[in-house]
Amino acid sequence: MNSQIHIRKLPGTLVVRAGGAVLGESDAALELTEGTLPPVIYFPRDDLAMAFLDGSDRRSSCPRKGEAEYFTIALNSGELADAGWSYPAPLAEATRIAGHVAFDTVRVTVERV
Repeated sequence: MNSQIHIRKLPGTLVVRAGGAVLGESDAALELTEGTLPPVIYFPRDDLAMAFLDGSDRRSSCPRKGEAEYFTIALNSGELADAGWSYPAPLAEATRIAGHVAFDTVRVTVERV
């Protein structure tokens, strides 16, 4: 598998929603592709309602991106455990995603508006 990372700014405005709540809207979202894996969209933290995101104890490590920290999304209808993640100090190939958060698109909706 070719695991080279490519990052590009997405055109237009994207919104992220969970449980009916808008978590954020951005015209500065980034799309990260890595080898044959599906693309992942990263939202700048400044464009998110970070009050919905509670830090989790979960951590994971990627040899190309570095160590990820996770977030549980707190909603009136309940919690979505570890549904968001971020690389606070990404490795050289992924530095553009520093200060950004990605979401599990099985439980969270990301769409262009």
